[in-house]
Amino acid sequence: MQRTLLIYSSIDGHTEAICKKIAQHLGKDEIDILPLSADIELSKYKSIIIGASIRYGKYREDVFDFIESNLELLNSKENAFFSVNAVARKPNKNRPENNPYLIKFLEQTNWVPKKMAVFAGKIDYPKYKFFDKYAIKFIMFVTNGPTDTSQTYEFTDWDEVKIFSKDLNL
Repeated sequence: MQRTLLIYSSIDGHTEAICKKIAQHLGKDEIDILPLSADIELSKYKSIIIGASIRYGKYREDVFDFIESNLELLNSKENAFFSVNAVARKPNKNRPENNPYLIKFLEQTNWVPKKMAVFAGKIDYPKYKFFDKYAIKFIMFVTNGPTDTSQTYEFTDWDEVKIFSKDLNL
């Protein structure tokens, strides 16, 4: 039986948490959840779902490297991609067709995922180091987001994660 792979690129762990929730909604035992940095034999998977987060307006370079190195294999499988970013907390930026990061991602890669989603992320000020805390606070100030650095703000719409999971039809 071929398995499903949920692979993620995450800085603070929230994309991994979303992967775990997707796996729960899929309700299968044949799911592996691994970081993008793991040594993975992709050929053994029937389906590959990639989740990647944004930090300072960019996906990590390993996301692009992974896709470029495995483009043919990805295209031969059931596949999906989801982006996790704080700008998706805004209703006019929370869909693949209107999220600037996902749009730019599609322009920067030759991959067109069969299914796509955008999920709002999480701002965890208490967890951040000094530079990240105040850089993110400034970004949130400019974009009318929360700036109280003593708080954690989770913007993820878990119902949307569930809908995406069910739409995968795996």
